[in-house]
Amino acid sequence: MRLLLRWLFSAATLMLIAYYLPGVGVAGFYTALIAALVLGLVNALIRPIILVLTLPVNVLTLGLFTLIVNALMFWLASTVVKGFTVAGFWPAFWGALIMTLVGWVVSMILKK
Repeated sequence: MRLLLRWLFSAATLMLIAYYLPGVGVAGFYTALIAALVLGLVNALIRPIILVLTLPVNVLTLGLFTLIVNALMFWLASTVVKGFTVAGFWPAFWGALIMTLVGWVVSMILKK
């Protein structure tokens, strides 16, 4: 049940990001659901590999390079899902940052 709620919150967050953040677009809620699913899969499967490969850079930047990896994963998800567009790196960076923060808050709420 928690997984379904997190998925719905992620899709709703994507819709809000697309509404408020210029450079990010979502065609509709169905597209946001698919994009949230793809984003979750990308973060579960590809992101750990990228983080291991970029570990020296991540250590040198004290973990701040993880923000760039998150932005690239957000951008990658937008290339896979039709109807979910990200215009460049900075919209991807801010979109990924907002998704991370909202996901963190939702996890804290769902743990209770």
